[in-house]
Amino acid sequence: MSLLTIGLDLTVLNVAVPTLAVDLGATTTQLQWFGNAYTLALAALLLPAGLLGDRFGPKKLLLGALTAFGLASLWCACAGSPGELIAARAGLGVAAAFLIPLSLSLLNILFPPEERAKALTTWVLAMFAGIPLGPLLGGWLLDHFAWGSVFLINVPLTAVGVAAVLFLVPLTPGAGGSRIDFAGIALSTAGLLALTYGFVHAGEHGWGDPLTYGLIATGTALVAVFCWAQTRVPEPLTDLALFREPRFVWGAVLATLASFALMGLLFVLPQLFQAVQGADALQTGVRLLPLIGGMLVAAKGAERLVAVLGVRVVVAGGFVLLAAGPAWGSTTSPSGGYGATVGWELVIGLGTGSTLPPLMTMAMGALTEGRSGAGSALIQALRQVGGTVGVAVLGTVLNGGYRDGVDVTGLPAPVADAVRGSASGAVAVAEELRLPSLAASARAAFTGGMAATLWVCAGLAVAGALLAAVFLPARAAAGAQPRESEHDVVAG
Repeated sequence: MSLLTIGLDLTVLNVAVPTLAVDLGATTTQLQWFGNAYTLALAALLLPAGLLGDRFGPKKLLLGALTAFGLASLWCACAGSPGELIAARAGLGVAAAFLIPLSLSLLNILFPPEERAKALTTWVLAMFAGIPLGPLLGGWLLDHFAWGSVFLINVPLTAVGVAAVLFLVPLTPGAGGSRIDFAGIALSTAGLLALTYGFVHAGEHGWGDPLTYGLIATGTALVAVFCWAQTRVPEPLTDLALFREPRFVWGAVLATLASFALMGLLFVLPQLFQAVQGADALQTGVRLLPLIGGMLVAAKGAERLVAVLGVRVVVAGGFVLLAAGPAWGSTTSPSGGYGATVGWELVIGLGTGSTLPPLMTMAMGALTEGRSGAGSALIQALRQVGGTVGVAVLGTVLNGGYRDGVDVTGLPAPVADAVRGSASGAVAVAEELRLPSLAASARAAFTGGMAATLWVCAGLAVAGALLAAVFLPARAAAGAQPRESEHDVVAG
């Protein structure tokens, strides 16, 4: 339930953006910060959230995070100004930063090794199921109620989540510890914040902006200092020894690579449906369902196939599907319609469902119960940054191809700038000026840029398939095996 609310919140805001621009008088920059505030707070606090979950026990913090998510949703619904909504969205990001790693870490505690793969599959699907449901539910709510309803829907969901955690999740003691690494928290928070914002800024303002390079360089330097400092403190924020465990390293790295490609595709597909195929927000949600359906079918099948064929074969095969889907999608024409999209969208869903759950299961299998929170947070931090980088890089490829392809000959400079800004903007201008040739040019330019973007995704998936074939074990251990400590060796 908690992950479903997060998935909904990732996409439901997109439906409400035009309404928020009018009702709150929000500028373009403020509209961007409605999303950025959530993303940045989430990325910055993942690692501290995992540590605190290990120290104090996940149940108490999970209850607090669910309650905070519900209250922040209520604040979003009641916001009376753009600044207030930005602050409330940051509050949602803080709560989500605790919900994601803590819910993941509980799987190692609640489920025996033989059931953990099934639990991980459910966790991944719950995370992504809300993505198409957001536009579906948001479009219906906006048709019948005020814009605040798209946030109020989180409140009953979090209430059910609180009740479920309260009565169904056992109270497990934390690992304790006399110190909290406040310096590590500060360094990791600042580093991930700068790094994530640098890539978000690149997606909005391009890679030539000096601030983009400054933020990425600063974030990289802070993360490097954080990693160095973690080897010199008695009770570090995160266990860097995990990077000596091949199951964790390749599970996390390949899951990040899959997230990179998937988040980029989720950036492209809604624009294709709306700008080229003329779908509204509600129809866009419906058209994303084959992607989620493919994930659902493949995830259930992958769970069984891993037991028979091994994780290497299944994950490498999943990456092959992730390469084939975008390669097929690159042939999409502006006049192809939705029927030409369903096939490759389904293949991408099948590839995602065949890669993410087995990889997450393998990475989680390297974690001990006492470090489940910190390890889960580290996996999610890598995936969050990977997804942000994916949107920034693939968005740049898409926008570059579109701007080079759209024909603005004879248009006044302000109109030409609006046309180059986005395909949706160009279609709106073409309708207002009654220039069907401009709309046709914009749609053709968008599909051209999309083709280049999809080929980048296909190339990343091929790299993932090769890495999986070379570095993944034929069989992955199902459960967490506690690493021996020095005390255990001496006692033995």
